[in-house]
Amino acid sequence: MTRLLQPVLAGLFSALVGFASTFAVVLAGLRAVGADQRQAASGLLALCLAMGLVSIWLGVRQRMPIALAWSTPGAALLVATGTVEGGFAAAVGAFLLCGLLITVSGLVPPLGRAIAAIPAPVASAMLAGVLFDLCLAPVHALVEVPLMAAPVVLTWAVLTRFARQWAVPAALAVAAVVIVLTAPVGGLAEADLRPTVELTTPAWSLSATVSLALPLFLVTMASQNVPGMAVLASFGYRPSLRSVLVGTGLASTAAAPLGGHAVNLAAITAALVAGPDADPDRGRRWIASVTTGVAYLLLGLGSGLATALVLLAPPVLVEAVAGLALLGALGAAIAGAVADPAGRSAAVVTLVVTASGLTVLGLGAAFWGLLAGCLFLLLDRRRPASAVVPGKDHPRSAVDAARPGGGRTDPAEPARVPPARSE
Repeated sequence: MTRLLQPVLAGLFSALVGFASTFAVVLAGLRAVGADQRQAASGLLALCLAMGLVSIWLGVRQRMPIALAWSTPGAALLVATGTVEGGFAAAVGAFLLCGLLITVSGLVPPLGRAIAAIPAPVASAMLAGVLFDLCLAPVHALVEVPLMAAPVVLTWAVLTRFARQWAVPAALAVAAVVIVLTAPVGGLAEADLRPTVELTTPAWSLSATVSLALPLFLVTMASQNVPGMAVLASFGYRPSLRSVLVGTGLASTAAAPLGGHAVNLAAITAALVAGPDADPDRGRRWIASVTTGVAYLLLGLGSGLATALVLLAPPVLVEAVAGLALLGALGAAIAGAVADPAGRSAAVVTLVVTASGLTVLGLGAAFWGLLAGCLFLLLDRRRPASAVVPGKDHPRSAVDAARPGGGRTDPAEPARVPPARSE
């Protein structure tokens, strides 16, 4: 009986960790780009439904533990970008375009390869720049609302030492208790806790396309889908990338009018359902990912409660919880950005420009950071031949970094797989 329940329990644990660890990031991102309470709750519900349905479909169809997640780096990008020209309707239009681009990447392999060919240091540095400001939120919260933030940060710190997987969910639980205890009388009782479906008609603007849709597409592909495939490969699974991209792209497109920003392959929770802890028998681990999908469908029913709690809290406290959830992703992104000496200078330029938060011509910092990094890398590559160090002046691309051998030709060098990003 225990053997039969093992993949089911692994799937339930994966869904719980994935949802509880980062839903605050998603809600903070949707609110930052202009969503009201109902639109944010609808977006969270849409993402849960999209992840659940596609996880079930891919798991049953390919008999592999293919876990999905919402784009947590993408949600952090929403926080960093803020309101775009045209408001939330324009943001929804950007979500829709991002979903279509992911779908096209699956249908047109050269496009997917072109995105994956973005130099790994630049892609990692852009992600680090996007995450940087949000990861400062716990420090700001300790200064602005110390009595509320201190128990949350302390819980996270202690459990990071003794039970790392539960650190963020436990911190979130403590934050929920603090919010309820300090909320106005009747605040939670008066909130609408039912699952909400709110349709938003997409609008299009050039500013939202360049500053939100394209960076969201790039960060989702480079920081989630490529590492997600690498994690699966490390456990011996090689699913059809075409099916994964088309499935997640169509799901993202369908969720966009309801407020969902992007769905992609999971990385950390992929390891939870694809590893031996899910089931010693590799052929049965797909049950874990299907269970994760079912659990996400059920967790979506709590989207109204989750949104109500977030809205009752001081914004800096919500951002603090989100920042704690993203510290691991920030560390991995910085490590990936500076690991290759050939691309280190370009990575630093990308990180600084992206983290600056500047907006020029209506275009956000993520776009300018990526552009600056690629231009600097191009200039660096055009140095005189005498200044080029063989084997060290050509940084690896994201797709090279995801290969089992890390894109290197020396058989004596151990394989390097990109660190899993937080979902």
